[in-house]
Amino acid sequence: MSAPGFILIAAVAVLYSSGFYLLLQRSLMRVVFGIVVLGHAANLSLMLTDRAITLPPLLTGKEGPISDPMPQAMALTAIVITFGVTTFLLALAYRVWLGDDNDEVPADLEDRRIGRLSEPEDSS
Repeated sequence: MSAPGFILIAAVAVLYSSGFYLLLQRSLMRVVFGIVVLGHAANLSLMLTDRAITLPPLLTGKEGPISDPMPQAMALTAIVITFGVTTFLLALAYRVWLGDDNDEVPADLEDRRIGRLSEPEDSS
């Protein structure tokens, strides 16, 4: 494996891990940033699928292997979908912010009740 390939694979791993970390936070803005970072990681991993970064593009006029346009088309579609989801999540976060000037997701009361039921009771 070449050095740029390893660096790009490591970048995808870092983007996925940081995106999932941000996605698991309670702040809605961090969740939005996590979705954006996951979108970038997905785009980069799509570009790494078929030697699309090493082969010449479709219209070079030279004979020989050419780049497959499918990963690039899927990356463009993923960019549009990520943009739409980001806009929707930003609108939701803004509505939550208008409600109580806070973007933290509160703890669910039902989750707390179930958590207390699963604790062992002290018989002494």
